[in-house]
Amino acid sequence: MDNSGKEAEAMALLAEAERKVKNSQSFFSGLFGGSSKIEEACEIYTRAANMFKMAKNWSAAGSAFCQAAQLHLQLQSKHDAATCFVDAGNAFKKADPQEAINCLMRAVEIYTDMGRFTIAAKHHISIAEIYETELVDIEKAIAHYEQSADYYKGEESNSSANKCLLKVAGYAAQLEQYQKAIDIYEQVGTNAMDSPLLKYSAKDYFFKAALCHFCIDMLNAKLAVQKYEELFPAFSGSRECTLMKKLLDAHEEQNVDSYTEAVKEYDAISRLDQWLTTMLLRIKKTIQGDEEDLR
Repeated sequence: MDNSGKEAEAMALLAEAERKVKNSQSFFSGLFGGSSKIEEACEIYTRAANMFKMAKNWSAAGSAFCQAAQLHLQLQSKHDAATCFVDAGNAFKKADPQEAINCLMRAVEIYTDMGRFTIAAKHHISIAEIYETELVDIEKAIAHYEQSADYYKGEESNSSANKCLLKVAGYAAQLEQYQKAIDIYEQVGTNAMDSPLLKYSAKDYFFKAALCHFCIDMLNAKLAVQKYEELFPAFSGSRECTLMKKLLDAHEEQNVDSYTEAVKEYDAISRLDQWLTTMLLRIKKTIQGDEEDLR
């Protein structure tokens, strides 16, 4: 069946679902099981939504899932309502990102009301990702990652909480909210130090925290590096620590060439990602005397 055939079938199902809802509101239905008609309507709306998905009409699919969700709420079926709002959100993602967020937020409200915080956290991440990629509103993405981390922490899912917090730190640094980023990197780094599995990644978090300190002030960065070496002796021998010391020396001497050379040496072995490149360029500009513009 082609897409238009599927769409026509979905439209017919919508009409049938609407009839069921209307009939459930009549006087006799009220006496003789109107709720069973609502249940049937829920099922038909869901079938229509899936048919619209097959026809790739994402907006219509999202709307039909929303209709089913509203009816589930009428029947006090909270879990089913939340599931339908999530399905609606996933459909709208492909057509209307803001509407997708609205639907996912409805689901989050229901899940938190039911005490299902881990599932709520997962959907806050989905909302954050829409803000990141579709709507490019980083402040709002940060807020949803923070909310997700809070819920995960409350449920003792610390590694999931840390993943969200690291997202927050990365974006906070890009927005020049350096202190916020430093606090998170230090917290996650300190936690990682005590775990045999995560110990290796601690040096990366301390390195990122030191770079954020450097963006604020060179003396801050120097003191931070000393602090991290005392806190985590393995940091001393790392390539990240060596690079930081070379960068600090280059900055002190106001020597752009030795700064660039140190970064090149590091990059030859460990490729710089976009975040590190951005931070290192910001620091480099302060050597060239653009300090005022970077504050």
